Amino acid sequence: MASPPSTRPSGPSGRVTLYGGRWIELDRLTIDEGETVEVAAPPADECIVSLLAGRLEWNGRPAARRSVFEDRAHAAYLPPGSRLTVGARARCDLLVATSRFGDGEQGQPVVLVGPEQVTVQGRGRHQWSREVHDVVTDGVPARHLLAGETFNPPGGWSSFPPHKHDGRDGEPELEEVYHFRFSPEEGFGFQGLDDESGARAFLVRDGDTVGIPSGYHPVCAAPGFRLCYVWMLAGPVRRLEMWEDPRYSYLHATP
Repeated sequence: MASPPSTRPSGPSGRVTLYGGRWIELDRLTIDEGETVEVAAPPADECIVSLLAGRLEWNGRPAARRSVFEDRAHAAYLPPGSRLTVGARARCDLLVATSRFGDGEQGQPVVLVGPEQVTVQGRGRHQWSREVHDVVTDGVPARHLLAGETFNPPGGWSSFPPHKHDGRDGEPELEEVYHFRFSPEEGFGFQGLDDESGARAFLVRDGDTVGIPSGYHPVCAAPGFRLCYVWMLAGPVRRLEMWEDPRYSYLHATP
């Protein structure tokens, strides 16, 4: 069953878990200016660290991002047992996704992904036209994890026509988690969920997180507000193939 939204913590720096699922955990990590922290991948699992905002050096390489809406992503992939040293040059807001398979092997280096390596794709049409940024995908040798960002214009939809990737129709089984940001920050939208437990919808605001173990999961932004969600996926087979709800496939052919 999908989890209801968990809201982004505010206040002091530190690491807080936003979602803990079967195959993936998502944490928020905030680091104050002048602090240095070390992010360590578990001995047999991997991590993705995504910079949402701030200025830092990680493993000696600089990275800066004003916000998800102003600059493309920076990310780091940590193979099992590896470490990432993060020194904040301004207050930093990061997400840390960790796999939960326990089958990884140590010895591989950390991979840093810069904005020039992010692949940008336009998808959809009409009111469901959106921009998808592939951040940690085929170009990074991860075993189970995938990551990227999707941007909805005001009033726009994404993950539409509704799709899923829970393996019930032959596609590779993946668990997913969405972390939402809005511009302006007081914006909101809705996360739909439709699986074996039934159909429901959650109102989501800036900083909310929703876990999606299974089922269809369309998203919409309220008029007047841009929406970004950071998506992280994990599964036994690291291949993103989506099964689209056949009830709505005809929309691709509408003028």
